[in-house]
This record gives sequence, structure tokens and C-alpha cells, in this order.
Amino acid sequence: MPSVFNRIVDFVEGLGPAGFVVQAIIVTVAGIGLLLAFILGRRAWRHRLFQRRDRRVQEIRQHWEEILSGDWPLENWNVAEMDRGIVEMLLLDQLEAARDMEARRLLHCLRVSGLLDRRIEEARKQQGWRKRRAIFLLGRTRAAEVIPALAEALDDPSEETRVAAIRGLGRLGLPDAAVPILDHLLEGRLKLPSSVIQNALLNCCRWKPSILVPYLRRADAETRALVARALGEVATGELGEELLLLANDPQAEVRASAARSLGETELNLALSALGALAEDDEWFVRLRAVVALGNLRDERAIPMLVDALCDANRFVRLRAAAGLAKMSEHLETVLDSVREKRDRYAMQALISELQRDGVVLQQVNHLLGPRKKSAERILLSLVKSGALRLLVSMLLLHANWRARVAIARLLARSGAEELEPLLEHAFYKEKSPRQKKITGWLLRKLKKGGASFQSELVPAQ
Repeated sequence: MPSVFNRIVDFVEGLGPAGFVVQAIIVTVAGIGLLLAFILGRRAWRHRLFQRRDRRVQEIRQHWEEILSGDWPLENWNVAEMDRGIVEMLLLDQLEAARDMEARRLLHCLRVSGLLDRRIEEARKQQGWRKRRAIFLLGRTRAAEVIPALAEALDDPSEETRVAAIRGLGRLGLPDAAVPILDHLLEGRLKLPSSVIQNALLNCCRWKPSILVPYLRRADAETRALVARALGEVATGELGEELLLLANDPQAEVRASAARSLGETELNLALSALGALAEDDEWFVRLRAVVALGNLRDERAIPMLVDALCDANRFVRLRAAAGLAKMSEHLETVLDSVREKRDRYAMQALISELQRDGVVLQQVNHLLGPRKKSAERILLSLVKSGALRLLVSMLLLHANWRARVAIARLLARSGAEELEPLLEHAFYKEKSPRQKKITGWLLRKLKKGGASFQSELVPAQ
């Protein structure tokens, strides 16, 4: 008696050419069934694995203090790979946020348990993703003894591994970790994206920027620019004389980095050097110098910033205006100096920055306080400088009617004829009786007619 399978085969063969289609359908259905079985089996297996892992995590957390102190025997957790991975992840996660004594305690546990040595060995002997994973974990440890293993990975044939190594060194955040990076840079053996190298140097040299200076002197043009950018980010006032040498460097990128750093040095030293850099041939060097001068907020920097306010480059002018706007205590001097330049674009840039920073509104509010005289002088100087529309807007829109009255008095004293068309347009559109009275009085004053301020400009009840 023929079997079911033989009957199916005979049936398929009896279909002729159509049998091939049926066979293909049967194979496809069988393949889909096997694939679904594999997926469901894998999901069931992973579900059980994760449940087991979660239970083990709870057990290990219950004995966590004993693990750190060494009272719990290593045989209880350092044999199974899953347990080692759990303990290692917990140690590294806590190490990220730990400080001082707690960090040393966690790192001691990594050393004593052998987890650190195991990862160092993997970083030296493994290949591919296993090696990169070991390098990544070593970078999280912040341990000085992992630096040689990460330095060896900088010579790996794989670019991905070299990138992982340099990121691992940067993540350590130790000044000594910058040494192999800089050595490879000077020897021309580190062919990686400059952003990756610079970020690593920033993290390593943040607390000891002086380590970059000797390498900067010995580097070629391309390497000098990269190291100078990193130095410009982390430099402090301790590098004053070194930064002066960099400010005279023939390479524009190095001069720009020096300009950025000079704002952190001694004031007298920085002013003279930044004044020279503010007149550099390269616009981005001038830009960095102007930004640093603005951050100093010193009265002696005003002439340099005023000159930069007339610079041919728009970005330099804008940053010079931003620096001058910060010097509100010397605003009268600033406005007088800019007006002497007779540069309409420079004055417009300064007024726009004063408005954006809220300096004009601040001075208007001072009209009602003890600093009234100083505020009047500054606002009159702004009127003479062309800030008419700005003050008319304040006159119409200020929330305090007393401030609007003070602005009207001020504008009446200015006698600016250009105000009349602006005020006439505002007068006919105004709906508030009080504001209409203030605007009408100001118009009559400007036209040399009408009654006095005291008799007409009385707030409506």
C-alpha cells in the first residue's frame, strides 16, 4: 500500500509542468513554517534568559555591599559569565557618577576581582567587535593602568578600532591619556577625523592644558592647528606667556586659538595682545579677538571694540556691538566714541544690540529712579545717534504711564524735527485718551507751540 508521501509525489508528478509550481509553494510554506518556529523558539529562549538574568541581578544587589568590601567570596559570582557581566556593568554605571572615595572603592573592586585585567587582556588579544567592546568598557573605568592597552589599539589596522581607542582615552579624562594621542599625532600615525582627536584631547587636558604646549611647538602646520584649537578651549590664565607666543604665530588658526584663550589671562597682558589680534588680516582671528575683548568688560577695551565696530566683516561688527552693549556702566563713553566715527552702519549695529539686550528699556526705567540724570544723558545720546523709532515705540508701548511721560519730556528736550511725522502718525491712530494727551503735548512742544507741560500733560483719571 503506497504511503501518503508517495501519493503526494505521484499527484504532483501527474500535474506535469504545474507540478513545479506546487513544489515551489510547498517548499515556501515549509520554509516559512521553519522560520516562524525558529523565531518563536528564540523568543522563548531569550525570555527565559532575561528572567534568569533579572533574578540574578536582584540576588547580586542584595549582596552588593559584601561584594564591594570583599566579604562575599568571588566563587559566588566571578565564575559564571552572566554574573561577571552583571557585576561589571553595575560597577561601571556607579563609577560614572561616583566621586573621590566612592570612585576609588569601586575601582578597587574592579582591580581585586580581576575584571579590569580581563578587559585589558581582551583589548590586547581579541579582534573585531569584541576588542572594541573591551576598549569601550576600559574607557569607562577612569583607571590609569588601562592607558597602555588603549595606546596599543591606536596602531590597529581597523579604523573603527582606532576610533574606539581614541574615544576610550578621551573618556578616561586623565592628562596622561593625552600623551599617546599627541605622540601618534606628531609621528603622523593617527589618521583619524580631527573632531574625534580634538574631543579626546579636550577631555584629557581640561585640568592640565599645559601638557599641550610642548607638542604645539614641535608639531607641523596641520597638527599645530588641531592642537591649538584644543588649547584654545581649555587654556587658563596660567599660560599667559605661552599664549603671547601663539598670538604671533604665522598660522592664522593658531592665532585665532590664542585670541580665544587670552580672555582668561591677566588683564594687562590680554589687552595689548588682543588689540593687535583685533587688527589681524584674517577675519576669523579678528572675530575671536573681539569676542575676547567683549568678555573682558574693561573700559580700556572700548576704543578697540569701537574700531572693530567699523570692521569690513559683518560678523566682527556684530560681535563688537555685543561686547560694547555689555558695558552699560560706560555707555555714554561708548556712544560718544561711536558717534565720532561717523559710521551709520556701526551705530545701527550698536543700537540694535542695545535694544536686543534690553539696555534701552533698562535706561528708560532708570528715568523714574535715582539714576535719572545718567539715563537722560544716555537716551539723549541715543536720540542724536538715530534711535528715534526705538524711543517712539517706548513712548507708545511702555507699560508704565509715568515712564511714557518721562520719555515725552526727554524727546521734547531733544528737539529732533524727525520726530514730528512719526508722532503725527501715532497721534491719529492712538485710542487711549491719556496716551493721546501725552503724544499731542509732545507734538506741540516740538512745533514750539502750546501750553506748558505742567498744565496740559496731567494724567487722565
